[in-house]
Amino acid sequence: MTQATQSQQRGIQITETALQQVKSLQQSQGKELCLRVGVRQGGCSGMSYTMDFEDLSNIREDDEVFDYDGFKVISDRRSLLYLYGLVLDYSNAMIGGGFQFTNPNANQTCGCGKSFSA
Repeated sequence: MTQATQSQQRGIQITETALQQVKSLQQSQGKELCLRVGVRQGGCSGMSYTMDFEDLSNIREDDEVFDYDGFKVISDRRSLLYLYGLVLDYSNAMIGGGFQFTNPNANQTCGCGKSFSA
C-alpha cells in the first residue's frame, strides 16, 4: 500500500490511490472543497465512519487539518479520538471496492468495513 506524503504526526493518513480518487471526485464538484472525515453513533458495530466534501469556509478553529499536496482532510477533535492513525485507502475492485478504512483504534469491525467499535 503506497502512502501519500505521510509522517508520523498525521492523525489521518491517506494513500496515494485514495488521494487521487478524492481529488478526482472533488474536481467533478466544480469548486475547491476539503474532505471531512469523522465518526457518528450507529452502524452494525456501534460507530460508523462519515466522509463528505465540505466548503473550505466551514473549517472550524477546533478542527484538525491535514494537508496532502494542497488538498485538505479535516476532522473534528472528538472524532479524531477514534480515528487517530486511520489510513484511508481506495480500491477499484469490482467486489469490495471503494474507500476502505484501516483504523488502529477499532477493536471490532463489521464485514462491510464501514462501521467499528472502539
